[in-house]
Amino acid sequence: MKFAEMLKKNKGGARLFWVAALLAVWEIAVKVLDVSPMLFPSVEEVAATLWKGLAQGDLAWQAAYSVWIILEGLVIGGALAFLLALASVRWPVAASFVDTVTAIAHPLPGLALLPLLIMWFGVGSGTVLAIIVHSVLWPLLLNLTAGFRATPAIYLDLAKNYGLSTAAITWEIRVKSALSYILSGLKIGWARAWRSLISAEMVFGAVGAKGGVGWYILTQRTFMNTAGLFAGIVVVVVIGVLVEDVLFAQLEKRTIKKWGMAQP
Repeated sequence: MKFAEMLKKNKGGARLFWVAALLAVWEIAVKVLDVSPMLFPSVEEVAATLWKGLAQGDLAWQAAYSVWIILEGLVIGGALAFLLALASVRWPVAASFVDTVTAIAHPLPGLALLPLLIMWFGVGSGTVLAIIVHSVLWPLLLNLTAGFRATPAIYLDLAKNYGLSTAAITWEIRVKSALSYILSGLKIGWARAWRSLISAEMVFGAVGAKGGVGWYILTQRTFMNTAGLFAGIVVVVVIGVLVEDVLFAQLEKRTIKKWGMAQP
């Protein structure tokens, strides 16, 4: 009972414990079952390959490139989502248009658009960026629109009575009251964009000088380097966990949890 309570209270410690347990089971299974390294390498082999890739700089550069292009897509998609959401709460015609387009585009996977995007932008960063923007835009737009529409009308009336400008009302009232929706949309958009980026690179290859993590995984599979393939997967998982459990957790802690908009 005490052990369960400790894991519940210490989320970071619980994560480390279960990761260590899974790695131990992995290593024991490889040793006991005597599995071929071509099919399932040991933890030691994967760790050595991961360290070599990071030390030589290629894997680190590819991971940084993947994160950078994701940030570009988040900025572009976020700006478009903000403008569309703002228009939808101000004008009924815009709201009807945004609702219709969102219903059409939101369920559409980014990879389904890949052949068309390749025809438009070629095999390069433009295509991947378009896929990322598509992955980010719709969940963020849905959350922004819901957040703006959920703003209590009395707040808007008070702001108008105090003579606040439209820009001030948008920032001080609409955006801040919808912050929990915005963070939720960003988390969903980030996760979709990260998966789309890795998948896109594994479909049509390198983007940029050396490609990203998806291209690294694809090349390791091509050369039958299973340990390298697992190392690439580890990098994908680690970056995803860091963004979710560190970046977004800190943002929530310093904003919506601090302001009482969410449970601590």
